[in-house]
Amino acid sequence: MHAVVDAYGYPLYVMLSEGQRNDINYAIPVLEHIDIEGSNVLADRGYDSYQLLDYIYERGGEPTIPSRKGAKFERHCDWWLYKERHLVEKYFLKLKGFRRIATRYDKLAATYLGFICIASILIWLK
Repeated sequence: MHAVVDAYGYPLYVMLSEGQRNDINYAIPVLEHIDIEGSNVLADRGYDSYQLLDYIYERGGEPTIPSRKGAKFERHCDWWLYKERHLVEKYFLKLKGFRRIATRYDKLAATYLGFICIASILIWLK
């Protein structure tokens, strides 16, 4: 599951993918659905890619993505701002509060995504 949350931790866009695919393959398709102009894009080391960084800069955003361990060129990362990435993790934690989502009873991805949307609506309403 890939998610984009706002500065308050409320979901803006959610997308499902196969479990065997790398997360970086879905970073740009997820960001295409929101306007990132003038905003900071926070992501973990798994999203360190020049293609993603170029995409964020072209759209007027500011990436806060640390370099991978052992990278040839270490990029500057604002670690104080990076700490706000916990809002995405807190969103996933709130989703796990719904038993049906945490245990994934649904066989079909469309049904599972539907319940994620319902849970996201309930998170927005709280």
